[in-house]
Amino acid sequence: MPASLSIKNVPDAVVERLRARAARNRRSLQGELLDLIERAADELPTISARDVYERIRKLKLPTGESSADIIREMRDVR
Repeated sequence: MPASLSIKNVPDAVVERLRARAARNRRSLQGELLDLIERAADELPTISARDVYERIRKLKLPTGESSADIIREMRDVR
């Protein structure tokens, strides 16, 4: 069963911008808000390269050979 949500104390300027956006998209304010909420809920969280690096570093994984050493070894085999 669908739920009803309520947002309190929305500034008048924000409401007016949402109404204008709804009008541009030929939707009711309710329809516009539902569209915004659906898109926000489907949005994948973004993570920066720095965040990925920090998360991996915190795992304290054992270090292996450097890529330069691996490439050098492959070349020496030829």
